[in-house]
Amino acid sequence: MNVTSLLRYSAAGIVVALCAACSGGGSGSTIAPSTSGVGPEYRDGIAWINGRPITAARPNPSGFLNAASVLAPAAKPKSKYFDYIINDYGSYATIFNYPTSNKQIGTVNDVGGQGCTNVLYGYGKKIVWIVAGPEQISEYQVPNKLLKTLAVNSNDFASSCAMDSQGDLAVGILAGPDAGDIAVFKKGAGKPTYFPSTSPGEFFDGYDPKGNLFFDGHATSSGDVRLVELPKGGKQGITITTSDVLGFPGSVQWDGKYMTVLDQYTNIIHQYTISGTKATLKGTVTLQGASDCAQSWIAAGVVYCGDASNNDGEVYRYPKGGNALATLTGNFDEPLGTTAAEK
Repeated sequence: MNVTSLLRYSAAGIVVALCAACSGGGSGSTIAPSTSGVGPEYRDGIAWINGRPITAARPNPSGFLNAASVLAPAAKPKSKYFDYIINDYGSYATIFNYPTSNKQIGTVNDVGGQGCTNVLYGYGKKIVWIVAGPEQISEYQVPNKLLKTLAVNSNDFASSCAMDSQGDLAVGILAGPDAGDIAVFKKGAGKPTYFPSTSPGEFFDGYDPKGNLFFDGHATSSGDVRLVELPKGGKQGITITTSDVLGFPGSVQWDGKYMTVLDQYTNIIHQYTISGTKATLKGTVTLQGASDCAQSWIAAGVVYCGDASNNDGEVYRYPKGGNALATLTGNFDEPLGTTAAEK
């Protein structure tokens, strides 16, 4: 597969973000998408380019796609909600208060990648977690007050996060010495305990109500998707076989009824029931007009999309899907993540 552009290096200089939107150097400048491109090299199931692992945004050969027209949200009472569209590693998160408005109301600086909060789905209670650097993840009191920063092992690249109902924080490792493993911070504090898995690199993760953690990544050199479960109380991840085929790893999240996995190639959310080591497809939700939802977040009746290729944030009905309710407008730098919380 040809790749149309490269995106900026992270602050630590160890990761290149890859998608079709735009490209920036350390100064934050951008250049037009390349039409020639180069192909990613797969080593041990992780896509690399120029010797560096890519982020969780998929390669997109179609080039930059213009953002959809902005649709004003329906008139509702003043919102207590805060929605975060999290940009490229080492950049910033853009804050919104949809459904009050679809316009940016603030920023969290020096973060980038993915985020999560202290609920399985819906709006978190007063806090959010955001990846803050290759080896760090930070907790914020909404909307943007820094509470603390936690660290994974040296030279590990933190990709995703999820928090269970007991307050344990799971951070996925995309690349580095512990690639594919899950680092779990007990009660969201201290030093992590590492759990190995069958995946060579972890992209997205999410807990179910029983405390089982599910996460995805590439399985083989061809880029096939592998879904993995770390059972509650388990010591290592086990492979889960899906009844259908996924094109590229995407968000993994409980939606109140099903465990869901977003396919980044199709921008379709797959809803599964899971028994033993088998995931059975029960339904799908199509995010029409999305180009590359790197991470999505299922909230109350809506799902937010951080769209790496459209370079915006989008809001869809959930579980109906279809066309976007709104396109969030503000400053973006290759959105890779999203989450939402209330005061």
